[in-house]
Amino acid sequence: MKSKSLARSFQFPVALEAVERRIYLIRGSKVMLDRDLAELYNVRPIALRQQVKRNRTRFPDDFMFRLSHEEAEALVSQNVIPSRRSLGGHLPYAFTEQGVAMLSSVLRSERAAQVNIAIMRAFVRLRGIVAAHRGLAQKLDALEKKYLEHDVQIKAVFDAIRRLIEAPVTSPRHRIGFVKEAAGAGEAKLK
Repeated sequence: MKSKSLARSFQFPVALEAVERRIYLIRGSKVMLDRDLAELYNVRPIALRQQVKRNRTRFPDDFMFRLSHEEAEALVSQNVIPSRRSLGGHLPYAFTEQGVAMLSSVLRSERAAQVNIAIMRAFVRLRGIVAAHRGLAQKLDALEKKYLEHDVQIKAVFDAIRRLIEAPVTSPRHRIGFVKEAAGAGEAKLK
């Protein structure tokens, strides 16, 4: 009974939405920047980077990578980062979900553990949203394909109707029956 009441009263130091706003898609991976993580963990960015450098073997390239100048400029131009000056003279590190999980073993504070739980939940929630959107996108693609096929069929029907409406231009037909001759004997000829 005590554990349930403790679990209900436990509050994360950051809201899930605040974490989700700091997850970016860079190089095809969902990542968080070192400066945002430092803010969430309530540590200075330089302290976070130092801990990562001291434990570099725990952060392979698929856990963490440094942004290129072009990627940093793109973040500035999209107002993700206010200016290059806010980066503190270095290119930021980007941490994947696995890299963020590894940070909890490097930053050993209670707040770091709590923030890490919130971050992991945010990544899981985003994966669920992406999966739902992927299913919706597949359904839309199927509908679009179906209606494109219908469009082709409808166009064929309209083309056939147009061909029927537009009678071919032919020479005038000769009437069948008796024709009076104007110049002549007043007799009718049979054609």
